[in-house]
Amino acid sequence: MDAAAAPANFSFLALFMQADWVVKGVMIGLILASLGSWAVILEKLFRFATLNRAADRFETQVGAGRSLEDVAGEAGSNPRHPLPRMLQAALREWREAKARGAISESQSAFLIQRIDRIMDTMIARESAKVEEGLGSLAIVATASPFIGLFGTVWGIMHAFQAIALSKNTSLAVVAPSIAEALFATAIGLVAAIPAYIAYNKFSTDAGKYAGRLEGFADDLSTAIQRRLAERV
Repeated sequence: MDAAAAPANFSFLALFMQADWVVKGVMIGLILASLGSWAVILEKLFRFATLNRAADRFETQVGAGRSLEDVAGEAGSNPRHPLPRMLQAALREWREAKARGAISESQSAFLIQRIDRIMDTMIARESAKVEEGLGSLAIVATASPFIGLFGTVWGIMHAFQAIALSKNTSLAVVAPSIAEALFATAIGLVAAIPAYIAYNKFSTDAGKYAGRLEGFADDLSTAIQRRLAERV
């Protein structure tokens, strides 16, 4: 049986090994990008689950009717979660203002503004932390199909050159080369689709988490205003 009549091997490994060196480079790059995106996906799944569970526990403690000072004290001197840090920062500003004596209405307004600025800064910082890695997911999601398409186009061009040299246009000769080229597009889609889905999911989760922090900051501001109203 001659080479033209021999059955072609269309396994993934065979397609990779038979591909042109440029197509191999594209495939390897896409595989590495896919592995990197999955690392980000798993890290984000764990981080959001951990943050939301901790936020649920802390909000339950705050809503149980206990004093804010007790809840903040139990969180420790350097809590990892942003909600207790926000509570401690607001109470620190409140204690400093109270230690200076009587608080006028103008001083109360300045205190609330100062607390709001601190809360906004903390929320922005925490939002940036939870959004780390989303940019890489966006790049993989948008660029991978085009990179895979480049590998496909290059592979088809290489296949046509081989066909022209061999002067054999039978399907048995053309099919393996075309399959190798299309395999690059398939890998690009395999890398892009999970990254695209994960990017949209985690962007939504990040927005919800930022909204949760903002809601807690508003509740803190309201609590401080209530205390100020009792003193003024």
